[in-house]
Amino acid sequence: MLTTLAINNYRSIRELVIPLTRLNLIIGTNGSGKSNLYRALRLLAGTAQDGIVAPLALEGGLKSVVWAGPDDHSGRMRRGEIPVQPRARGTPPRLRLGFSGEDFGYAVSMGLVSHDSGEDRETPSSFALDPEFKRESIWAGPFLRRANLLIDREGSVVRRKSDDGWDVLTQSLPRYESLFSQVGKDRLNPEVFAVREAMRSWRFYDHFRIDTDAPARRSQIGTRTLVLHHDGRDLAAAWQTIREIGDREALDEAVFDAFPGARVEILAQPGGLFSLLFHQEGLLRPLTAAELSDGTLRYLLLTTALLTARPPDLMVLNEPEASLHPDLTPALGRLIRRAARNSQVWVISHSTRLASALEEDPDCNTLVLDKVFSETTIVGQGMLDRPAWHWADASK
Repeated sequence: MLTTLAINNYRSIRELVIPLTRLNLIIGTNGSGKSNLYRALRLLAGTAQDGIVAPLALEGGLKSVVWAGPDDHSGRMRRGEIPVQPRARGTPPRLRLGFSGEDFGYAVSMGLVSHDSGEDRETPSSFALDPEFKRESIWAGPFLRRANLLIDREGSVVRRKSDDGWDVLTQSLPRYESLFSQVGKDRLNPEVFAVREAMRSWRFYDHFRIDTDAPARRSQIGTRTLVLHHDGRDLAAAWQTIREIGDREALDEAVFDAFPGARVEILAQPGGLFSLLFHQEGLLRPLTAAELSDGTLRYLLLTTALLTARPPDLMVLNEPEASLHPDLTPALGRLIRRAARNSQVWVISHSTRLASALEEDPDCNTLVLDKVFSETTIVGQGMLDRPAWHWADASK
């Protein structure tokens, strides 16, 4: 389980260090930075999954996502004590993302290609706007210290702490690749493997398709599906997988809780096609997925994701209440709280009713975001309330 998330210089987030529990609720007004927090967490996951450079490019490149506000660590500009001043000259700001968990912590620092560093370089690349991995660190314990640092990547050099000091694992890691791309593939680096696999298990759900042409509304070839696709295309197969090897009672209870008297049936047709049928009290025939309302289909997709046969270490739901009737919100809240028994769950929401339902759990960690002087902050969090956190390259 993650215990701390740290973000530095990402869009409206100049610096956030967030304490985490098994159930985390992110709320705030429009424009407070909830989406930026979600995007930052997805970018962090990308270092161990499908890469971080391409997602940054889709957002306009590193220059577009780095905090554009002033250097005001004292807060005097925000209080109006001094006028807004431009950033100090020197090294361009770096994007930093990191987390600490119950076993290990990881942090990454990215910046633009440096042309005046004096380093030997071949012919300049045409991909000069691609960010570079400047620093990566893996450590044991709640926050980074010199004594608990296990893996340290600076530029192209990756070192591993040993009983005799430091062993150099590679001196030629491409600066456009994370250390996870080449390190941790052998038994000598179990901490890298553990962190990478934990991050790869993280799941993000925010793009379920529920439109008329959504794949979830059509019959699909069914195979055992332990993880629901992020757009919900394999809904019927994932539902049946849960019924056979997961918690089928919880699945039935979730449907009944939201739609009293209703049940879901998966019909396996000749040729391997799976179809979802929704039996509703008072109807003489079941409804097919194509006939379901947007809200009903979305609730069934969320049920399948949350009661997955293979619970992840971390599951993140972005505005799960979208398209749902308000009367379904309490049932969704109970469903999320149940899923938080097996996975750490993040919920980013605009719904006060969903927030109330989640806060019935005594372990719910509610974070209210606000934007002050264009900077995303956590309401009520003072310097002494923040978890301890250090960046390996904080002086740069």
